[in-house]
Amino acid sequence: MASSTSCSQADGIIANNHELTPLEKHVMFFDINNDGIIYPSETYQAFRKMGRGIFRSMFAAVLIHFNLSHKTRPGKCPSLFFPIVVENIKYAIHGSDSGAYDSEGRFVPEKFEEIFKKHAHQNADSLTYNEVKELLKTNRKPKDYYGWANAFVDWNSLYDLGKNKNEILTKETVKAAYDGSLFEQIAKEHASK
Repeated sequence: MASSTSCSQADGIIANNHELTPLEKHVMFFDINNDGIIYPSETYQAFRKMGRGIFRSMFAAVLIHFNLSHKTRPGKCPSLFFPIVVENIKYAIHGSDSGAYDSEGRFVPEKFEEIFKKHAHQNADSLTYNEVKELLKTNRKPKDYYGWANAFVDWNSLYDLGKNKNEILTKETVKAAYDGSLFEQIAKEHASK
């Protein structure tokens, strides 16, 4: 399946000279062939590169693509291939989250800092699992069940992937998730084992 859009992680530019937003960089790790479209098989491969098991990788690929594909393809018929279009990932931003990405997928430093100011009680530069749960509860918008579910999956996945040996999620790790470098770091660590 060919695409008129192509991406390069190396230079952070999509072929139509669109510079990648932080949200687009966040998902580019999953675009294994760098064509600007992420298919479930690529998401599966990316999770395997990060050391996740076969079942978890398959489950993540199905869940992610089922939820995001139609949102990143506005005005188009649903596709049985469930592609995610990188340059349209901003349309998949959900409610009940931290607001660290704005509606265009740009990083909002003030909202990022607010995560730790409001929820990092034990250590100003990290979050425990209970603090992540508090963040999720605090950010819930009334009757935004879709947003609640997505925020729950996002933050629990981040905690699972990024927690250190002391079971905490550092500010540096969360920032790496937002800027798109965390997944590559995890894959490199896994490959070196």
